[in-house]
Amino acid sequence: MIKIEHLTKKYGNHTAVDDLSLDIEPGRIYGFLGPNGAGKSTTMNIITGYLAATAGTVTIDGHDIFKEPGKAKQHIGYLPEIPPLYPDMTVLEYLEFAAELKGIPRTKRMQEVDEACITSGITDVADRLIKNLSKGYRQRVGIAQAILGAPDVIILDEPTAGLDPAQIIEVRDLIRSLGKEHTVILSSHILSEISEVCNYVFIISKGKLVAADETEELLTHMNGSQEVDLVVRAGQTQTEDIISAFGKADGVENVETSDSFEPGCISVRVHAGKERDIREAVFKAAVNAGLTVLEMTTRSRSLEDVFLELTSADEKDNTDETTEEGGDEE
Repeated sequence: MIKIEHLTKKYGNHTAVDDLSLDIEPGRIYGFLGPNGAGKSTTMNIITGYLAATAGTVTIDGHDIFKEPGKAKQHIGYLPEIPPLYPDMTVLEYLEFAAELKGIPRTKRMQEVDEACITSGITDVADRLIKNLSKGYRQRVGIAQAILGAPDVIILDEPTAGLDPAQIIEVRDLIRSLGKEHTVILSSHILSEISEVCNYVFIISKGKLVAADETEELLTHMNGSQEVDLVVRAGQTQTEDIISAFGKADGVENVETSDSFEPGCISVRVHAGKERDIREAVFKAAVNAGLTVLEMTTRSRSLEDVFLELTSADEKDNTDETTEEGGDEE
């Protein structure tokens, strides 16, 4: 559906998007995940034709966004981070105006507007002025204009930014429903949003693609090292002895301790080497040390762990390159 090849965008000496290449297939909800300033919005603006690229190509259903913008944009619905709304219009007036801008034939406009209102859940506020709507409803109006004309791809830039928890849940449910009919591209720096809504993730850091995979596969692939959390009743055993006891267990690479909420207890986190199951060895180490295990759980890595590892590694690589070139690390 969308093919991006060697996409680069520079602002003077600053590179916002750095040789980015990726493919977007139909029928999925894609997440662009990255910290603020990673290049997510810039990439989306280039895909939609809002910004020109310094280098590289973007083709949408076979149409180059730079050479055939009209044909390429027919396949895209776009909601920027700040919805392009006219507050003194009613919802219907605004959507009819948006439908006209999209070139929807006059005879089909009201039908398209009605369908967009139903899908986005704003039929009950269609006659109200946009300025009198809550932020959640305004966001829904923005989504309604994006889906006018039934485009193949819906692009949403930070669609839940500034919403309260109830509104966030409503918009996420709406995005999931859109994914049944459209290919959806969603950008966010909120990890829980990507993991809950998207089934495929692109992690972007400093304009570069650092990981791309299905959400579950990405976690499975990165989940090579096991972590075991314990709460132990220490008695007279010193913290140093606890660390030593678990550190000697087969397959253990590192041991961390912290105070527990329970009196006389210590929380312990034991890290294993790659592809090692250390639960049995850890339990035996506790028994041999005379420690009573009150709680023992295996901790699965979250998308947050993967994200921090990948973006931190990219940050370190960039720092190393700068240092080797004799530049300022800052």
